[in-house]
Amino acid sequence: MDDDDGSRTAGGWPRKELSVARYTLRQLSYFLAVAETGTISAAALRLHASQSAVAAAVTELERIFATQLMVRRKAHGISLTPAGSYLHSRAAELLAAAQELELNVSSGGKELAGPLVVGCYLTLAPTILPALLEGFAAIHPKVQLDFVEGTQDGLQERLFAGELDLAVVYDMDLRPGLASVRLYQARAYALLPTDHRLADRPEVTLESLAQDPMILLDAPPSSRHTMSLFERAGVAPDIRYRTTDFELTRSLVGRKMGYSVLVQRPAVDTSYEGRDFVSRPITPAVQPVDVRIVWPEAVRLTDRARAMVDFATATVAQGTAAAGAAGRPGNDDTAR
Repeated sequence: MDDDDGSRTAGGWPRKELSVARYTLRQLSYFLAVAETGTISAAALRLHASQSAVAAAVTELERIFATQLMVRRKAHGISLTPAGSYLHSRAAELLAAAQELELNVSSGGKELAGPLVVGCYLTLAPTILPALLEGFAAIHPKVQLDFVEGTQDGLQERLFAGELDLAVVYDMDLRPGLASVRLYQARAYALLPTDHRLADRPEVTLESLAQDPMILLDAPPSSRHTMSLFERAGVAPDIRYRTTDFELTRSLVGRKMGYSVLVQRPAVDTSYEGRDFVSRPITPAVQPVDVRIVWPEAVRLTDRARAMVDFATATVAQGTAAAGAAGRPGNDDTAR
């Protein structure tokens, strides 16, 4: 029996020697650009490179991997083969990891640096974003933190397109494929003019409000949530005005033009114009709504994004970001 010279594994299989990859990060980035733009020429424009250099990079990758990655069709651009689609997803992860390595190695991984873009649903932004932006920037000054306000649907589109790292949204109408952590819970309430006939009551029913003119914040998913509350109560509201702006809704109530049902609750019951109104809980108590920070579950969070998730959870738990929100911040930070 021959002696084991170390060329085989414990199971008897030939041992594979580790070798340096024959492809380069530049070749992968050229391939990604072609896959995302759909043509060699468009990729060359994006990369500020020659078309011949881009085409050569793709051809070399196909030689290295010994498989066709793209189908080239004159006047119709390119389409990815199954192997090309697989490489596209894995190459994007590899390039992102390489960028993270470059950003963090100079500090020995002790200091976060690089871009971080956080999206936030429109009505949540004034309550959530200021504390997150100020507090996170103070702890991680080298992170290039930016934010985007938008609708629930728009933010989700941008998340899956890779334009956002994270987004703060309501747990309503969320698409499959999102991971999330709950920041806090908010409960809908009635916003009434100061002279409303129910203003002196400690709480109000939706049935008692149904006969009065209503100002509906018509910004999905807020509008769908509001209408679902009335449907569960078995009544239909008398909608007098529809708005897409949270503060305009409050201003109209302040001018005694109707009442509204809202979820976000600023710290003061005063409109932009300085007009007062009153906030009253709804009875029977309506189901609270989760406010969550979300990201595509197929995407590995950067160190910066993970740090923001942790910071947001801790900040809200301390009541900083959720100050003035209806309901108490939740402590369940389980991701799902």
